Amino acid sequence: MIEIPKKEPLNIVPFIDIMLVLLAMVLSISTFIAKGEIAINLPEAETAAPAPKTPPREMKLQVNAAGKVFIDGAEASPSELERLISGLTDADHVTLSVDRDAKFENFVSLVDLLKKHHHENFTIATARKSGS
Repeated sequence: MIEIPKKEPLNIVPFIDIMLVLLAMVLSISTFIAKGEIAINLPEAETAAPAPKTPPREMKLQVNAAGKVFIDGAEASPSELERLISGLTDADHVTLSVDRDAKFENFVSLVDLLKKHHHENFTIATARKSGS
């Protein structure tokens, strides 16, 4: 009589270990790749111009769709915003990036705050319309 060898079940534990190590490596590397930019979906304008060359001091004011205000990528309270804008000089440049889905009131309040402190050196960021 011919003896048929018993088949051992496939041991997948080493495969799972390798996959977990690869997953940990991908997750740790991906944190270094992330830019840390706030996702802003800019409105389009036919006359949109590229951002100006680097002036003496550049400040980015961003408002996301939820209406949260960010200064150079960090969320800011109204008092922090007021303090930083009041310390700007005439040579300092501010770029306003307001999400197209944000309330217009957010944009108006930022411009009003800049004008309240007599700061007129600012640019409103837009994206160029495709096909123009």
